[in-house]
Parts: sequence; C-alpha cells; structure tokens
Amino acid sequence: MKNSNSIIQAVLGLAVLVLFYLQFSGKSGKTSSDGSVAVPNGNYKVAYFEGDSLQSQFDYYKEVQLQLQTKANENQRQIGQMRTILTNKYQELQKLSQMLSQAEMASKQQEFLQQEKAFQGKEKMLADEFQEEQIRKLQDVKKKIEDYLKTYNQEKGYALILNNYPDLIYYKDPAYDITADLISGLNKMYPKK
Repeated sequence: MKNSNSIIQAVLGLAVLVLFYLQFSGKSGKTSSDGSVAVPNGNYKVAYFEGDSLQSQFDYYKEVQLQLQTKANENQRQIGQMRTILTNKYQELQKLSQMLSQAEMASKQQEFLQQEKAFQGKEKMLADEFQEEQIRKLQDVKKKIEDYLKTYNQEKGYALILNNYPDLIYYKDPAYDITADLISGLNKMYPKK
C-alpha cells in the first residue's frame, strides 16, 4: 500500500511537470530576437494541492486502490495455495525417500524440481501482471487529474499548479490551496460506480 502511494505521488509529480511544460511551451509564448521563448511579463498565479488529501478523498482513486488491493490479495491467496501444495509434495517426497529405489527417487526429485520451477514462474507472472495493472490504473488516475486540472485552470488561469509533497515546498500560503476544489470537481466528474 505504501509502495502504491509512492507511485501515485510520483505520477502526480509528473503531472505537475507536464502542466508546467504545457504552460510555458511554445504555443502561446512569444519568441525573442535570439529565438528563445520570452517569459511573459506580469504576476504569476501559482496554486497547490495536498496529494495525500487527494488520495484519501478522491473517490475514483479510492476505488482504484481497492481494486488493486483486492487483486493483490487474490494473488497472495493463489501463491499461498501453490506454496502449500509444493510443501506437501516435498514432505511426501521425504517420507517416500526410504521406500523408493534410487532411480524412483531421482525421478520424483526431478518432478518436484519441475513443479517448483513452475511455481516460481507463476509467482513471477502474477507479480508482473499486477505491476502492469497497477501502473496502468495509476496512470489513468493521473490522466483524470491532469484532464480536470486543464479544465479547471482555463477558468482560474494559474501559471503553475503543484502537488505538495512532504519536504518539497518549504512555505505555502493556504490561500493558494486548491485541494478542496480539486477533490470536489474530480468527485463530480468521476463519481463512484
């Protein structure tokens, strides 16, 4: 769970960088005589949101987290069952070792090693599939946040919207905190299913 929170924070951080790039990239910027993009004059409006509040109050994100947790639990259940079967086979092999000929024992050991290798392959496959699904779903959450912020920002006109990570912003004026607006708008745009 902590790992997925780190991933969503990284994804949200990327969203901020993308928004920053889009805000200051060449579409509307004027170029100076040396060909560089001129920074517009005037005051810049900057806003921020609390990423941890977003994670705990954005209903769609909570649904995604629940889906991922359910999938992780199912994978653990499957792995536990396979591990139990493999352990039982090993114990059975230990009991039979005294009664089998050397050739039969070698055959049983080879069979056990193949089953163990199949178990490890299945375990890796489940972990890889889960990681891919987790990345895909968290990128979807990030895209929904970015899309909403683009629409939100058309009206508000911020030059920069930051996700407040711990130890990233040393001072922030609560007057520029848009967390409540962001959560409310996202929950309206992406209601619970």
